[in-house]
Amino acid sequence: MNSSYMVFSGTATRYLAEKICQSLGCPLGQLVITKFSDGEFSVSYEESIRGRDVFLVQSTFPNSDNLMELLLMIDAAKRASARTINAVIPYFGWARQDRKDKPRVSIGAKLVADLLSAAGVNRVITMDLHADQIQGFFNVPVDHLYASNVILPYLKSLNLPDMCIASPDVGGSKRANTYAKYLGCPLVLCNKTRARANVVESMQIIGDVDGKNVVIIDDMVDTAGTITKAADIMKAAGAKTVRACASHCVMSGPASDRIQNSALEEMVFTDSIPYSHHCAKVKQLSVADLFAETIRLVIENKSISSQYLI
Repeated sequence: MNSSYMVFSGTATRYLAEKICQSLGCPLGQLVITKFSDGEFSVSYEESIRGRDVFLVQSTFPNSDNLMELLLMIDAAKRASARTINAVIPYFGWARQDRKDKPRVSIGAKLVADLLSAAGVNRVITMDLHADQIQGFFNVPVDHLYASNVILPYLKSLNLPDMCIASPDVGGSKRANTYAKYLGCPLVLCNKTRARANVVESMQIIGDVDGKNVVIIDDMVDTAGTITKAADIMKAAGAKTVRACASHCVMSGPASDRIQNSALEEMVFTDSIPYSHHCAKVKQLSVADLFAETIRLVIENKSISSQYLI
């Protein structure tokens, strides 16, 4: 590794940036975010980044200040003559708005991609986008990583007999099927209908879970309504145990209480989003080494295909 690169972090993702830097064996760059009384803020680099490859670590989970911080960090790096500006976005927010699913709505994921491009980003490194096609919203390279790199080794370490992989909805069947093939176990689907956003109206199981140790696979958990309802239904259908794994720990509103009071044995996330609430069933696996190794490969102009288990 050489000193041609520097790693900086926004406010909300500093905890992960510090672990990434520890894995890379480099210091975290000095950056100051000044906040004004009206809520506005400004970004300034406290050391020269001229001619450097800059990596900016910031997830864009709510609130919108995290996205605005990242945009200002990119703009400041461009104006400070950084050679390349690489946005490391472990959790890409607004990704659920990837298409027009009803009349007169915005496509938020495309808007965010355009904002990042307009700010001056040269590359995006992210993980488990809600929809793979979001990569095509960018006109710069996108390195799309998968949380399966840390989740699959954990599942294998459990040595669960009669394991069964489940998807909480039909939309996540491709992801769950990939896990099932890798682990050599059966796949079960849940068919759900929503009354409105974040509210599940009904759910049915497609497949047999009787006597199985079920693992539900998803990309994110927001209010935990879908995942806990699926767990309760599967337990009632005869499953021995039910646990869930998801990439992003959004966990808003009543999510923690729902998981604590559900049939789930445990809820496993990565640390792409910090989890500050208390729930004994929640476990987080770090993706710091995954992102650090990807940054290393990008710096050395090497293929990142070795980063994919599945």
